[in-house]
Amino acid sequence: TTALADPTRADAVAALGEVTGHVALQSMHRRMQSDATGRRILQDRPLVDNASIDIDHLAQTLPPNTFGHQYATFMKGHGFDPDGRAAIRFIADPDLAYIMLRYRQCHDFWHTLTGLPPTVLGELALKWLEVIQTGLPVAALSATVGSLRLSAEERRILNEVYLPWAVRVGQNSEYLLNVYYEEEFEADIEELRARLRIEEVPVV
Repeated sequence: TTALADPTRADAVAALGEVTGHVALQSMHRRMQSDATGRRILQDRPLVDNASIDIDHLAQTLPPNTFGHQYATFMKGHGFDPDGRAAIRFIADPDLAYIMLRYRQCHDFWHTLTGLPPTVLGELALKWLEVIQTGLPVAALSATVGSLRLSAEERRILNEVYLPWAVRVGQNSEYLLNVYYEEEFEADIEELRARLRIEEVPVV
């Protein structure tokens, strides 16, 4: 219940996602296997952690318009650490376990691309996008129950702005797990958004 009451509690959300996500993970696996980049990700199994990604290097060496610089700025600005995502504990199948880990570790990439802030309202908007893209039950549960914590004005913004946006992006964008984000750090972020058909979240 902690995960449902507070969608910013990454540890509780992670555990709930693992024990409820088997069918959705199988579907995610099929979608990745059907795509050339998705297959390469499953083969390479890249990790989003401090051993693989140097946040300071991205921030200091890449131009401000690049995805890598914007990602590093997001991480440093909010005091986030690539090592902060919980390890997989409850999924036995190694392929499905990696897909859940990849989903979890791509979260901040998606914040960067969409422009969603890491607030309760922003997390709920991202959860709705994830529901449409992945079908994971934990995303649906967090998105639904977590909205009960919002004020009336926040609920209005979610329903009138963020939810329609999430539906549009979720349906129209590329399958976001089939993107090799680590190879896109030098890309212009607006060009990357256009290529992936990601509409930046409206300013409210």
